[in-house]
Amino acid sequence: MASATIKLFLPHGDAKRLRVGEVSNWTGKALAAPRTELDDLLLREELENSGVYFLFGADPESGELLAYIGEAEVIRDRLKQHKAKDFWSSVVVFVSKDENLTKAHIRFLENRVMHESKLAGRYKLENANSSNPKLPESDREDMEVYLSRIRQMLPVLGSDLLTPIGGSVKTTKVEKELFCKIKNVVAHGRRTEEGFVVFQNSTAVLIERPSAETQHPAILAHRKKLIQNGTLVQSTDVYKFTRDTEFSSPSMAAAIVHGGGANGLTSWKDASGKTLKEIEGD
Repeated sequence: MASATIKLFLPHGDAKRLRVGEVSNWTGKALAAPRTELDDLLLREELENSGVYFLFGADPESGELLAYIGEAEVIRDRLKQHKAKDFWSSVVVFVSKDENLTKAHIRFLENRVMHESKLAGRYKLENANSSNPKLPESDREDMEVYLSRIRQMLPVLGSDLLTPIGGSVKTTKVEKELFCKIKNVVAHGRRTEEGFVVFQNSTAVLIERPSAETQHPAILAHRKKLIQNGTLVQSTDVYKFTRDTEFSSPSMAAAIVHGGGANGLTSWKDASGKTLKEIEGD
């Protein structure tokens, strides 16, 4: 991804309230706000333009991260309609400063963003379908550049919707693949910007430690959630990870694999047997 200089303007001087983001030499503009600031956001003249928008929140039943991805020729009018949706707590809008985004452009962007969000797998989508408009080759290239800026801006504005579970590709330092082994179980993963990822097809113990129920109830609750949502599926005498899964720390990742408390710095080792603690102490 190309380097970028991002400028954030805080109209109220508060980073939790309305924010306006721009990237040097880019014709787009981003606006973000919590739901409590929606009325202020709707007063912005930029919302008279066409663009794409994102509503972020959580599923009230499962607690899973939930997003709605949409497009509109007049963003203001569409956002007003979404006041009836209860799940969302924040909104991010992308428009063009030169007013050159046509209906076909924003439908193309909506379709591409939906596709990438599904690949990332971090959010459940409240709306899963979009059109797939045809654009001239030159327009498609322009929209891919616009999409690359959306990828850069979203994390700055508080959402990892398009960030791959395995972390972004690094050119200066590649994290070592690490292994966590116990009994007949082998998990493999690595550090990421958000914590630690356990890779698809890794395995975890089938039966939790007896002490976990009283000493580590949060770990058992997390494992139960992973089983319920299909991330952990029983395969003979182990659980198997059906997809790359990110955890907040190496210890949480190791604990899920072990079925009880674990020290991630010593549980995760490289192919030579060197622990994560030893690796990071070098």
